[in-house]
Amino acid sequence: MAEAEVAATEPAAPPDPSLLETLPGGTRVKLRKPRQRACNEPLKKDICAGHLKRWYEPNEEARRRFGAEAELYRCEKCHTLYLPNKEEIPRTGTLAY
Repeated sequence: MAEAEVAATEPAAPPDPSLLETLPGGTRVKLRKPRQRACNEPLKKDICAGHLKRWYEPNEEARRRFGAEAELYRCEKCHTLYLPNKEEIPRTGTLAY
């Protein structure tokens, strides 16, 4: 079996639980599901369903916790942060030619 095939069959490591804690400002941090495009944060009787947008200019707390060049996504409505899914290839530079 090729190395790429072996890597694809191994289960992804679970995220570090300390990264998924709520930030001091009350912002929740979650892990994206494969191909997830909308927020699934529960609000009152329904879910938020805001679009997940790539967050290119994170605040100081997010930069300190995840790094300045981290691939972060933020809900446009409730501002929940999402970390990329380990099962997907990074989307950074997907439109680069």
